Amino acid sequence: MSDRGARRDLPSTLPELTIAELQTRMDEGASSSVWVCERMLERIEAIDRTGPTLRSVIELDPDALPHADALDDERKERGPRSPLHGVPILLKDSIDTADAMMTTAGSLAMEGNYAPDDAFLVTRLRDAGALILGKTNMSEWGYMRSTRGCSGWSSRGGQVRNPYVLDRSPSGSSSGSAVAVAANLCTAAIGAEVDGSIVRPASINGIVGIKPTVGLVSSSGIIGVAEPQDTAGPMARCVADAAALLSVIAGEDPRDPATRQAGARRAADYGDALDVRALEGARLGVARECFTDHEGTNAVMEEALMRLVDLGAEVLDPVPTGGLPLFGEPEMTLLLFGLKASLDRYLATHPGAGIRSLAELIEYNRAHADRVMPHFRQELFELAQTKGSLDDAVYLRAQAECRRRSRDEGIDKALREHRLDALVAPTDG
Repeated sequence: MSDRGARRDLPSTLPELTIAELQTRMDEGASSSVWVCERMLERIEAIDRTGPTLRSVIELDPDALPHADALDDERKERGPRSPLHGVPILLKDSIDTADAMMTTAGSLAMEGNYAPDDAFLVTRLRDAGALILGKTNMSEWGYMRSTRGCSGWSSRGGQVRNPYVLDRSPSGSSSGSAVAVAANLCTAAIGAEVDGSIVRPASINGIVGIKPTVGLVSSSGIIGVAEPQDTAGPMARCVADAAALLSVIAGEDPRDPATRQAGARRAADYGDALDVRALEGARLGVARECFTDHEGTNAVMEEALMRLVDLGAEVLDPVPTGGLPLFGEPEMTLLLFGLKASLDRYLATHPGAGIRSLAELIEYNRAHADRVMPHFRQELFELAQTKGSLDDAVYLRAQAECRRRSRDEGIDKALREHRLDALVAPTDG
């Protein structure tokens, strides 16, 4: 058996280890999955549930330590399964796990929803030997319940707090995942995004977040809020860790038709692309229209742009984009139709919470408004409920218009006209 009774350091002594550093320490016997898991559980108790009370972790797997123990034994007997073997990972509370944890999207309405199966990406993580430590708080229903929501607030988990400035927004909706990574409550985490729900909290909390191309990572077993734009993605303290996580979770899933080409499109190891010379000769455009006029932010952006030049990139500054966002009303139409379709599908196949449709969810929220809606209402839910199916003519017209704009305007147009490899813009204003 592994070192369950090993020396117990104070939570503040847990170093911020990368995945590669953690693997080296565990291979050498200088650490173990159990030791790291214990330190992180102590740290969660010390600063997430008490102390500054970050509220980034909404639930912990009560079997995390036994799982870590088994993974340590497996390492000794057969070696690690992958670079994620024994690595503590947190999942956004919209991702199914077939264990003792619920999946609630942060909503009290979903208490009792114990998934019958792991989400596909969770299966891939477990097969790689990753340790699922728990689930993270989030903007309830992915910030898609109300037009006046608060980033990082949920009726089940309360308000996630920015670990660097407690009274500033952690941004959302994968705020808990971002804060947990930044506060060293896990080695890495999984978030999910429609429009900015991974990259924005990653930016605000000083970590790395990747929104994969839709269809690269399966959405089966995830509470989506706006198909087909939803996707899960990695969140970590460095690019190499995010790449290692993406290498595991990307892949073809028979339950998700969108991933039909994922096997052919995915890289075997996204870490192979991490070459210090990768930017040599790359043409990068700067979308100045997206910048704010704040001297501190401006200074950071200028330093970053100079670093790109130093690394060999050709920087075109500025490049007109026509402004962002560019989809407007057609995209909102897609989101509302997609919200109804996504929630109806998930709720119909997950009876644990006793709510089987968006209509029933709306009624639950009305009946329990004092607990579920103390600060803001459910205008987006109510608007979505008025929409038809995804073969409705209104939806199809909005979809066609969004596709047209994506080809003919904004970012794609700028990339094409200026023969750019990428566009540089702030993640969040």
